[in-house]
Amino acid sequence: MPSALVCGAGGFIGTRMVEKLKEQGFWVRGVDLKYPEFSDTVADDFVIGDLREQIICRQVVDRKFDEVYQFAADMGGAGFVFVGDNDADIMHNSGSINLNVLDACAKRNVKRIFYSSSACIYPLYNQLDPDNPNCAEDSAYPANPDSDYGWEKLFSERLYLAYHRNYGMEVRIARYHNIFGPFGSWNDGREKSPAAMCRKIAMAKDGGEMEIWGDGKQTRSFLYVDECVEGTQILTRSNWTGPVNIGSDEMVSIDQLADIVMDIAGKKLTKVHIEGPLGVRGRNSDNRLIEKELGWRPSKSLREGLEKTYAWIEEQVRKSAL
Repeated sequence: MPSALVCGAGGFIGTRMVEKLKEQGFWVRGVDLKYPEFSDTVADDFVIGDLREQIICRQVVDRKFDEVYQFAADMGGAGFVFVGDNDADIMHNSGSINLNVLDACAKRNVKRIFYSSSACIYPLYNQLDPDNPNCAEDSAYPANPDSDYGWEKLFSERLYLAYHRNYGMEVRIARYHNIFGPFGSWNDGREKSPAAMCRKIAMAKDGGEMEIWGDGKQTRSFLYVDECVEGTQILTRSNWTGPVNIGSDEMVSIDQLADIVMDIAGKKLTKVHIEGPLGVRGRNSDNRLIEKELGWRPSKSLREGLEKTYAWIEEQVRKSAL
């Protein structure tokens, strides 16, 4: 029976990856600071542990796993990443996790390890025009990420690539673009814009108002979590290291995102634009390279994913009001 280790298995993407691996017949160990918040884990073994501690990493990596998925990070949406108050924790915590996990895997001769990087590594100067962002993989340098979160992700990419060169590890790196779906953060300050939008609209009365950070013209693309897991496994099991974008190229403005969710909810609200943390003006996944190298591209529309996400968040809002 093949075996896999999922770091960050209590998180949004990690939980779904554990489920997928179990469906595929893997023996799975998960590790995180917490169990999944909204569902029971299906991992064969789940370790509550802090991957910032070397001894925990050595205890968790106690064998040669066939696949390791490293999702663990100190992260969140714009309200967490771009306010400036969390930069030291983000860089220290995520950097420590990656240093420790890689060291432990190298010492156990684990070969195949996936690292989840981020579109936040892309230079600010290529994302000033909301209608024409440049997020091609080869545009990452000269480096100028828009946040310390992005700088840490870029450092960790270099770290994984160094282990690939020096220790023969079969490293695979993806730059995720705004992954969303049910069973993720929706009201704890770390939620991303699709979840925040669904929450605001679910809580509002028809005909009322909703607040949106910025002018609403900033653009993004969003990838449904099941497609993220699919693309991640295709990359991990390929013979190609990356880094490569895993995201959707269906770019929308934040105002358009709000309009789609309102239509799903059957509500008409007045958008009130206010000041808030924003990140770059435009970002969209450039999928030319992954389609060329791996033949993969997303198959679901943004609306399909939002329908499922809104239904789940509406249920959470209803439960929390009881």
